[in-house]
Amino acid sequence: MRSSDATRPPAPHDFESLRATALTLLTGGELDASDPVCARPLATLSERAGGRLAQMVPGLIWPDLPLEGRPGHVTSSYGRLRMIATAWATPGTAQHGDDAVAAKVIDALDLLHERHYNERLNESGNWWFWEIGTPAELSRACVLLGDRLDVGRLKAYLAAIDRFCPDADRRAWRPEASESGANRADKAAILAFRGVAGRDADKLVLARDGLSDVRDGGRNSVFGYAESGDGFYRDGSFIQHGTVAYTGSYGLSLLIAVAETLALLHGSPWEITDPGRRVVLDAVERSFAPFVHDGLLMDTVRGRAVSRQEFSDGVAGHGLTGAVLLLAQSAPEPYRSRFRELAKGWIERGAARPYLEHADVPETRRAVEVLDDKTVEAALGPVGHFVFPSMDRVVHRRPGWSVAISMSSQRVSAYEAINGENRHGWYTGDGMTYVYSGDPDHYGHDFWPTVDPYRLPGTTVDTRRREDLDFSAYRPANAWAGGVALEGRYGVAAMELRGDGVSLRARKSWMCLDNAVVALGSGITSHDGRTVETVVDNRATEAQPYVGDGWAHLPGVGGYVFEGIRMLTDTRTGRWRDINTGDDTQAAFEPVSRRYVTFWLDHGTDPAEDAYTYVLLPGASRAGTRSFRGRRPVRVLSNTDRLQAVEVRRLFGATFWAAGSAGIVSADAPCVVMLRRASERVVLAVADPSRTVDVVRLTLDRAARGVRNADDTVSVQLGKRPVVTVALGGSLGRSHSVELTAYEPDNPRYDR
Repeated sequence: MRSSDATRPPAPHDFESLRATALTLLTGGELDASDPVCARPLATLSERAGGRLAQMVPGLIWPDLPLEGRPGHVTSSYGRLRMIATAWATPGTAQHGDDAVAAKVIDALDLLHERHYNERLNESGNWWFWEIGTPAELSRACVLLGDRLDVGRLKAYLAAIDRFCPDADRRAWRPEASESGANRADKAAILAFRGVAGRDADKLVLARDGLSDVRDGGRNSVFGYAESGDGFYRDGSFIQHGTVAYTGSYGLSLLIAVAETLALLHGSPWEITDPGRRVVLDAVERSFAPFVHDGLLMDTVRGRAVSRQEFSDGVAGHGLTGAVLLLAQSAPEPYRSRFRELAKGWIERGAARPYLEHADVPETRRAVEVLDDKTVEAALGPVGHFVFPSMDRVVHRRPGWSVAISMSSQRVSAYEAINGENRHGWYTGDGMTYVYSGDPDHYGHDFWPTVDPYRLPGTTVDTRRREDLDFSAYRPANAWAGGVALEGRYGVAAMELRGDGVSLRARKSWMCLDNAVVALGSGITSHDGRTVETVVDNRATEAQPYVGDGWAHLPGVGGYVFEGIRMLTDTRTGRWRDINTGDDTQAAFEPVSRRYVTFWLDHGTDPAEDAYTYVLLPGASRAGTRSFRGRRPVRVLSNTDRLQAVEVRRLFGATFWAAGSAGIVSADAPCVVMLRRASERVVLAVADPSRTVDVVRLTLDRAARGVRNADDTVSVQLGKRPVVTVALGGSLGRSHSVELTAYEPDNPRYDR
């Protein structure tokens, strides 16, 4: 449906008002250049624009961006020109209103139009540069330059945009392909700015209706939940390219584009009023916030974007913060207040990349307004356990630390490598475990070109040498990947590992507790004649590790408890260019180095049914780690290829790869289970990460006399050995919960 229907023809003042809004979005609007709040971003913009202007060469524009046959360089050139145009249009910069600057920009735009981007050309190379990258920059440049573009020039530039981005619904080079997710949102934003530049009501209608996918009845609306393919899912996941977990890259692009379009059209005859926009508004807290650790947007959901030198987790987190602050301006309550609280918390805790040291003028003004508002209380980072079944991701969070686990299956790609990006991402979806504790710049500062890509934390790997990845998005054959969440605080994650092109098989589980993550591996088998390893951690640090009997400690990071671990301390050197040769994201050839401490377990050559157990203690002290090892509070009840189970005090977690029994729980079908005993209550959660089981029956060795709460998929037969029956079929990996009332207080024999 349409988001809004104008009841009158647009008047000239509608377009004038829209352009004023657009200029405010792009430049920060009217401001006092003497205001110290704006001094830094204004100076930065002036310096950047001045530098690029000085480097310009007639006929070439920028020598470091050769244009012939390089559409990525064309997009980058338009981006630089848009930045200079922003400086020209922003009061307080050295370039503001300078006729010579405007003339130089327009001359360069003419050259690009005549030779490299016009309506007579056909697309070559990556379609994205033609249909999104370049028109996004050019449409905004046209808005910024305004009347400095004569009618003929403006018409020519807009004709090029119309050729390659005529609407948000279809791909210009392949009209049968419907746009979805971030690509649709980006195109809608392009249409909105193009409509403002050309005072074109029809384009503004296309921008508004494109987000809702009016043309196809909402099939690819960004304001609706996806059931397959691209977009936001009801469980909080975000998928792009059909199978890739992409909240922190494409999902971020979608959020930024929607925020811009909502803000631009707000209060105009083309205002977006589609009630489905709450899908995107809800996503801020459901889809993004769990993956933000102290202002960093975690790499576990950034796909191939982790290989972009200029787009670290801190930069991505900065982009999210800016988008959320912009969304807050037009969002209704309670979204508006909550967005401001979230953003304020991210800014205040963002030590790795201080927000106000990098924000542009508009971002700075929005941020300072919230930071100075004493009625806005900074939100704390979420504490809990979060499972995203539709993208095989799990996040476990406690005050001061977070652990994220990247899995993959026949539904979700283990990695994506295209356009020269992510050339060494072979094992990023094989259970890679990200620990955010200590150094906030751990992953953001030269981690990806220097870390040993064969020894990513949490993975079990065949040690063969691999070829650089080119165009590929690998999905393994396993059905099992996912987890269960109990009361939003605890959980189990599990993945069946099937090696990419090798015989390696393993079953991996992570039991996520209050102060620890217990990692179990079983059924580790291979017959390719090579060594198999499980990597406990691979940490970039200058700290000296302390290794005791069955435990180790890294100052500023935490502790590790294990048996038979191996350790390596070395300095690794690499180049960003080795992992990214993309036209618009290609990185530096200069070598970078970091010192690493690696802990791993050696399963030997051709292991048969091998296993491992280790415990991560993020944030733990040396004494605390040693004490944990001595007390042994975690009891491993089973670690086989049929059942992995642990018990600690009142918590029990298990992966039933097949029917079996452990502790007080028996299951008659595969599932993952988490259980907590509390006085006279038992709380239980169960899920089916494989999506292959219709019904599971769990028998508890603990009498129950009543049901306090239960999901509608759960039924209970009470008694001395209560039976909990859970309808798992069609639940798409989500968790099902029940709370029982026990006959008697906890039996001390279970409180180990």
